[in-house]
Amino acid sequence: MEIYSIGFTQKSAAEFFGTLKKHGIERLLDVRLNNTSQLAGFSKQADLAYFLKEICGAAYEHEPLLAPTQEILDAFKKRKGDWTVYTESYLALLRARKVESALSPASFAKRTVLLCSEPTAEHCHRRLALEYLQQHWDGVIIRHI
Repeated sequence: MEIYSIGFTQKSAAEFFGTLKKHGIERLLDVRLNNTSQLAGFSKQADLAYFLKEICGAAYEHEPLLAPTQEILDAFKKRKGDWTVYTESYLALLRARKVESALSPASFAKRTVLLCSEPTAEHCHRRLALEYLQQHWDGVIIRHI
């Protein structure tokens, strides 16, 4: 199964939704801790659900199990923490939450994209989440778009 990832920052709405359409995304899984901020523009939870349905025919879901805690996020973002420490903390959180059992691989039968704010997956928890699932589920192929 292919699972995609995308960030919304540094993208116009046209580029963002065009990319989702181009890849045939059927479901967007929002893995952000904070998805209602005024700074999120077109990607605020309520607006995003509407735009996805109208523009892409895709469903919106928020999945807090894949979001970091505020403490982990603040240590990295606000206190300019080390990426290695963030990675270790976040992966420990996924293990503690047992996300590989809490989420169903069957729900990814629809072409799914994980959403976060980071423009690239290099230093984003969506990549870590996908790599974690890839280690626990058979046949996961990750596509960063």
